Amino acid sequence: MFLPSRWMGAVAIVLVLAGLCPGVLPAARAAEEAVVIPAPLLDNPKVPGPLQTAVIAGGCFWGVQGVYQHVRGVRQVLSGYSGGTKATAEYGAVSRGRTAHAESVEIRFDPKELSYGEILQIYFSVAHDPTQLNRQGPDTGTQYRSNIFHADDSQKRIAEAYIAQLDSTKVFRRAIVTRVERLTAFYPAEAYHQDFLIKNPHHPYIVINDLPKIGNLKRVFPARYREQPVTAQR
Repeated sequence: MFLPSRWMGAVAIVLVLAGLCPGVLPAARAAEEAVVIPAPLLDNPKVPGPLQTAVIAGGCFWGVQGVYQHVRGVRQVLSGYSGGTKATAEYGAVSRGRTAHAESVEIRFDPKELSYGEILQIYFSVAHDPTQLNRQGPDTGTQYRSNIFHADDSQKRIAEAYIAQLDSTKVFRRAIVTRVERLTAFYPAEAYHQDFLIKNPHHPYIVINDLPKIGNLKRVFPARYREQPVTAQR
């Protein structure tokens, strides 16, 4: 379900007054358009093995979780927090933007079906806009920053090489501001944040900001798209 653009301002006002927006909403706008980008030149081969984990941040975790729940090869996606300490890994503290945490998602995937580089291609193309500094769409603050938390040296090399590749080819009109940092911990968010998009497809924030991302995934990556999403509870 999509809202005509002429309704977005009114919806935004209602959201702010009702306290339903997860972040500050300075101006009503739809989700960013997907950017068609090349695959990473450096990537891991797809080989059988145990499930692997990727942790990324790119704005409100509702939409990022929702995108990857529709990706083939993904087995589980959790919303949560990364970058700060366990003591501050709760929504009330993180939403104030002073904890060093970013709203993040943990993606468990089958390396035989999906590569780490493909996860990043979807991340940069569909899941968020990597050129926005400390904000994403309507949400502002360091908790909504663009951040890749690498689990090992291989993920670090692939992420850094891909950012350099995309910047050098001027795929985006502005420079990529995504941070690449070592993963120290991932803390799952509260239960009411898990599967939020699946459970609340008619929520105004989801309709305006996140459902278009699912549509972009299906359009730009049809071979990677799965109609039935996985849930946080495997």
